[in-house]
Amino acid sequence: MQTFRQPPADPAFVQDPYPAYEAMRALGSIVMWEEYGMAAAVSHDAVQAILRSRDFARLPPAGHEAATPWDSLPAFRRLEEASMLSNEAPRHPVLRRSVVTAFTNARVQAMAEQIEALCHRLIDGFPDGPFDLIAAYCTPIPVTVIAEMLGEPVSLAPRLLDWSHAMVRLYTQAPGAEDSAAAERASAEFAAHLEASLAAKAARADGDLAQALKAEAEAGRLSADEVLGTCVLLLNAGHEATVHSIGNAVKLLLAEADAASLAGPEAVAASAEEALRLDPPLHLFTRYAQVATEVAGERFAPGQQVACLLGAANRDPAVFPDPAAFRPGRASKALTSFGAGVHFCLGAPLARLELQIALRVLFARCPGLALAEPPVFAPTYHFRGLGRLMVTQGTA
Repeated sequence: MQTFRQPPADPAFVQDPYPAYEAMRALGSIVMWEEYGMAAAVSHDAVQAILRSRDFARLPPAGHEAATPWDSLPAFRRLEEASMLSNEAPRHPVLRRSVVTAFTNARVQAMAEQIEALCHRLIDGFPDGPFDLIAAYCTPIPVTVIAEMLGEPVSLAPRLLDWSHAMVRLYTQAPGAEDSAAAERASAEFAAHLEASLAAKAARADGDLAQALKAEAEAGRLSADEVLGTCVLLLNAGHEATVHSIGNAVKLLLAEADAASLAGPEAVAASAEEALRLDPPLHLFTRYAQVATEVAGERFAPGQQVACLLGAANRDPAVFPDPAAFRPGRASKALTSFGAGVHFCLGAPLARLELQIALRVLFARCPGLALAEPPVFAPTYHFRGLGRLMVTQGTA
């Protein structure tokens, strides 16, 4: 296995990681990323194979447990260990079933009118001069949707955002002591809020998501911590990645001469899908080998960790011709932007719907939307999202 050096905090890499991914892929489908001390899968086939294989899992096998940034953070660990993302069978299928009905295509499509009305309200509040589209539009959409799904008042959105931002910092490369302390405080406060909120709710399978989860707990199918962990996961996963998806997609469309038509009713689904391929919001998922196994000619021992680079897989020229070009309507293999296998993103249908509606309404209402300054990505690898996106409404 060839070794590759690339500091993940390097500012140039954060702004544009794709040349480094190409250099990695030139060395092989899987390389050793020296700074992480682990193998990194960079080809589409290798990433898909690992994510779909039962020989790999999110957790190390027994006897190969690894230290984590939250080992000394009891409040954060309580929620993390109860999350479906931190569980495999037999608990993972149970946790997934507890919320899967909320994310069926029919349920999600029923939310379209509500999401569109929200987009219009936000655009009504746009100022005349330059403003940050991330704060004014991209951020409020997913957090409002998730808050309403959980039965939380929309007025609580700023606190939910603060908690979410603090907690997801622990998933970035090498979080610091201040990040850890903030995540622990946020976890304790969020858990206390949810416990009080759930105590005031009736358990109803046909109610909001929190009520449905409480009903699952009262039926003995979920623990109290699993209810809390699932609610927190829905906020963090349903908010953070979708904000970046919308922001990254708007940035890409603004570089095209026909942005308004690319976001039109007949074209927006293909444009959104291509934006998710070209610049996804999540770039790295890790897996642990459960048994001795082999992928793309490389052998893995039980407990060995591998990074699946989603952003690299989505630009593999063996699968996506002219991979750096924005070409909506590609007839290609599945994206890796939402993962694959048993941990495929449960909220993918909702994320796609929010992205498509957000783009369609934005460019219909603001066909002259234009950049007010060059966009800059926030220094938060493995997440990829803009720190801000300064725009003007412009003229049609």
